[in-house]
Amino acid sequence: MVRLVHYSDIENVFDVPERAARLAGRIRELSGPDAAVVATGDTTAPGVLSLVATGRQVLDFYAATDTLLDTFGNHEFDYGPDPLRGLVDDATATFVSANVRDERGEPFGRDEGVVPWATRRIGGATVGFVGVTDPATDSLNPMAAELTFDDPIPAARDALAEMRAAAAADGDGLDHVVVLSHLGSGDEDLARELDVDAILGGHIHSPRIERVAETLLVRPGVNGEAVVEVDLGETGGAGGDAEREAPTATLREPDGAEPIAALEAALVERMAAADLDEVVGRVDEPIERTGDTVHGGECRVGNFVADAFRWALDADVGLSNAGGLRQGDPWTGDVTKADLISLIPFEEPVALASVTGAELRDVLREMAAPDVDFGKDDWWHGHVSNARVVWDADAELILEATVGGDPIDPEARYTVAVSEYLLHSDHEFPTLAQRHRVDEGDIQYEVLADYAREHGIDPRIEGRIEIRNREAIAGERQ
Repeated sequence: MVRLVHYSDIENVFDVPERAARLAGRIRELSGPDAAVVATGDTTAPGVLSLVATGRQVLDFYAATDTLLDTFGNHEFDYGPDPLRGLVDDATATFVSANVRDERGEPFGRDEGVVPWATRRIGGATVGFVGVTDPATDSLNPMAAELTFDDPIPAARDALAEMRAAAAADGDGLDHVVVLSHLGSGDEDLARELDVDAILGGHIHSPRIERVAETLLVRPGVNGEAVVEVDLGETGGAGGDAEREAPTATLREPDGAEPIAALEAALVERMAAADLDEVVGRVDEPIERTGDTVHGGECRVGNFVADAFRWALDADVGLSNAGGLRQGDPWTGDVTKADLISLIPFEEPVALASVTGAELRDVLREMAAPDVDFGKDDWWHGHVSNARVVWDADAELILEATVGGDPIDPEARYTVAVSEYLLHSDHEFPTLAQRHRVDEGDIQYEVLADYAREHGIDPRIEGRIEIRNREAIAGERQ
């Protein structure tokens, strides 16, 4: 038997050290002589502790879990290329990346030990690995803007050919071939184009185990809610002469595992040094932060963020992208600055954009992302302040759009307070661009803290977003 224990997108699991230690405990329990622990990006960031430690808290996790390999997610670049190079250089895990290029156009991190492919002996078999990252990362993450990201399919194909040739020259060949991917929905294209046994994925925050073009595709989900145990089987796979045995996979949750005490202590020590315990507000009714909540339409936490953005820059409209709101435990009782950072753990300011009414309607339409391939089909992607939108999910059109209770005038100009990310990314809300920028405010979590201190934290559902015909659409998809 040859097994892989796979985790990805653990992001802010480190903000609750006991949770991170329990996840590590489950990974350690699943590992063994016939197994290797591998990851597929967004393992260093984002999160409160990540922000404080510039992602280096993952070094503790790598050591505690004996992680063998990782690849780059878009959030690995949150603190810029140079801090990432230092982290890679110090990591016990090896980073495998075939399609990331540095500021000079050379393969990223080669001097620090990043490789396009790697082979490892696991359970008596030779397993080859290739790593790829979302080519939109330079758009998704402003700290990666100076880097370039090659088309992952030809990059992976070239790396696979080089790896197979090297293995053949050694006389051993490869028993199994695996792609470590942070492409999200791009995994399907990889499966159709490449001859590999399995694609271990991430980027999209929903668990997955299925087959595409006879290739096993898996994702463990987000924030350490699960890991995937992959059994590659006994016989040779891609690249070998033996009959291929189809790999299988099982999701394993960390509940019930024994936390690794040394890891928990190390993370607690890092968090204590941050001094983020200031109480900025109090919540009497718990405020949920689940994925279903922030992507399900209007929600209290989305309204709170959009209100704070609008207040900070005295804008006509506040707009928060749902994808920027990180999932976590509900807010209850005292809310600290650390809680706010855990919601939006990015060192990016709130920006002020000036748009025409016609452009604003386009932006509001993009909250449903009908023309943008991002996330799941039924996700809602935005939250607003001082605006109301009625959306027909069946016809994919806006039935009503108002600002301050008045219909939007297509010829008028409106100011919109948004995350700076939306002005440099075409991945979400492509209508918004840098040319719309007219001002900027403080870092986003600082804006939330200032707003909470002055206005408290008591958002209400007010009918800002109404989605019609969603049940009919869901029924059709089934």
